[in-house]
Amino acid sequence: MKPFRYHRIKTLQEASHLTQEPGAVILAGGTNLIDMMRLEIMNPAAVVDIQSLPLNQIETLPSGGFRIGSLVRNSDLAFHPSIQKEYPVLSQAILSGASPQIRNQATVGGNLMQRTRCTYFRDGISPCSKRNPGTGCSAEHGYHRSHAVLGISDSCSATHPSDMCVALAALDAQIVLEGKKEKRTVPITEFYLLPQNTPWKETALEPAEIITAVDLPELPEGTRTCYLKVRDRSSYEFALVSAAVVLEFNQNQIQKARIALGGIAVKPWRVPEAEKLLHHSTPSKKLFQTCAETALKGAKPKKDNEFKVELAKRVILHALSLASKTKKE
Repeated sequence: MKPFRYHRIKTLQEASHLTQEPGAVILAGGTNLIDMMRLEIMNPAAVVDIQSLPLNQIETLPSGGFRIGSLVRNSDLAFHPSIQKEYPVLSQAILSGASPQIRNQATVGGNLMQRTRCTYFRDGISPCSKRNPGTGCSAEHGYHRSHAVLGISDSCSATHPSDMCVALAALDAQIVLEGKKEKRTVPITEFYLLPQNTPWKETALEPAEIITAVDLPELPEGTRTCYLKVRDRSSYEFALVSAAVVLEFNQNQIQKARIALGGIAVKPWRVPEAEKLLHHSTPSKKLFQTCAETALKGAKPKKDNEFKVELAKRVILHALSLASKTKKE
């Protein structure tokens, strides 16, 4: 680990000012950042510790829904009674990831900003434009079993690692950002950027901006949800494929649907074309199969990850079936 300056700040303004320094990074829970620094994948010139900021609350919004502070611990969010009752898909997603010890330390903001687990990105020596801009992508002609099939480019096919963010995408979460300019909110679907030719630009976060909260809209009565994750082993493993499903029901008919996928895309992946097929429809296996086929139409697999396409279809089908039978308590 290389030397760096450490700043423990007391105000958001101080944090915003210090993050303008070249090479400065934010420290919240540190579960991902410290790993990256130990591996010397990230070598920040300065670490800005924001743990003393009052951003660890879960509050009800005046318009309905909840505001989750960016320093709320993952475990606290997953086990919060209101989250478990109103947004079970989010609780399920968080509890399916990492270990209890990591969830006890990791924060919501840190989860949003965690880096990919691509082996070429993490080995520190392979050409990787996400790590070293302009050096290329080793996965393009390498081994890519764990890599993405949706949203990829010649520059990068690394998957986004988060479970929580897949659920947030299905819930239409809004990311609250604050900095030198006015506070702004960005839909999570727009917060993450496609790699295209600039894979090192991962989010819409601007210089001096900090994630301060995540806003969850209120879900209508009759909403049913499900998070389903398939992985190589049953615990402490990243997803091969995951799906978060949010279905708004009126009696026995789906009025509106939201589906987000993880493990197969470069960011938490929404599938609006597939969602539209479910609007104002009666649940059926045939309908869900058509939806799953539509969701994977744009997939671009390689020989090592072709299996993910069929696996993703089956995960979507099963998640939709489970969600259509599960009522929010």
